[in-house]
Amino acid sequence: MAGTMDILIREMTMEDYKQVYALWTEIKGFGIRSIDDSEQGVERFLRRNPTTSVVAVQNGRIIGNILCGHDGRTGCFYHVCVAKKYRNHGVGYRMVRAAMEALQKEGVSKISLVAFKSNQVGNAFWQGIGWQEREDLNCYEFVLNEENITRFVK
Repeated sequence: MAGTMDILIREMTMEDYKQVYALWTEIKGFGIRSIDDSEQGVERFLRRNPTTSVVAVQNGRIIGNILCGHDGRTGCFYHVCVAKKYRNHGVGYRMVRAAMEALQKEGVSKISLVAFKSNQVGNAFWQGIGWQEREDLNCYEFVLNEENITRFVK
C-alpha cells in the first residue's frame, strides 16, 4: 500500500456512488438500507447536503467514505467506512476532519453519529479520536417505510 499522503480526501458526488456502494458491500457487519442507500436515496441525500459528504481516493479508487448531512443545527455522520487494508493509517481521521470542516463552514456546531454496539472497530475509532459516548440518551426509531429494509454485509 502506498503512503496515506497520496490519498485524496474530497467532496463526494453522485459519480462516486457505484464505487462507494461497492465499498459498503465489502465491509463485514455494514448495514445497507434498501431505499436510503439506493442510488436514488443517496442522490436525494447529496442534493440536500451537497458539500458535507466525503470520499478518500487513491489512484482513482474510493477507499473510504462518510455520508454527512445536517439540519442546520446538528451534523450527522452516516456510513463512515475505510477499506480494511487502509485502516490505522489516518484515512478515517482525515475524512472526519474534512467533513467537520465542511459542517463548520455551514455554521453547524455539533455532530452526532450512531455506531452499532457490536461494531468494535468503529467504537474503538471514535473513542480513540476523542469523541464522547453518550450514556445519558436512549436512541429511538420509528419506521415510516417498512420497505426500507436494512441488510447487513456478512
